[in-house]
Amino acid sequence: MTARLDAVFAALADPTRRRILSMLLEDDMAVTDVAEPFEMSLAAISKHLTVLTNAGLISQDKRGRVKWCKLEPDALREASIWMQAFGQFDQFDLDGFERFLEQELAPPTETPDS
Repeated sequence: MTARLDAVFAALADPTRRRILSMLLEDDMAVTDVAEPFEMSLAAISKHLTVLTNAGLISQDKRGRVKWCKLEPDALREASIWMQAFGQFDQFDLDGFERFLEQELAPPTETPDS
């Protein structure tokens, strides 16, 4: 499970790949249609699609001469379950935590001897 989660999160870390996934929410798309809105080569898009495929987030199949991409939403299920475990905690007060750390990590102040 860890390797699969690592692959999913690594794939999701890139904004181009997240945008591709958003595009595929609408419908299956031909690789050339996926590449169209991006200012990069078809080879670069193919590399992104390979990462998404290896993570199980999309599948690719050939229909005639055209390669199609399809979103595989079940691949996000494990990642979603893993992230939901963190929802059981109360919202964390980051500002308060930062103030606490500043106090704890501050060099000790010398007090005059009385």
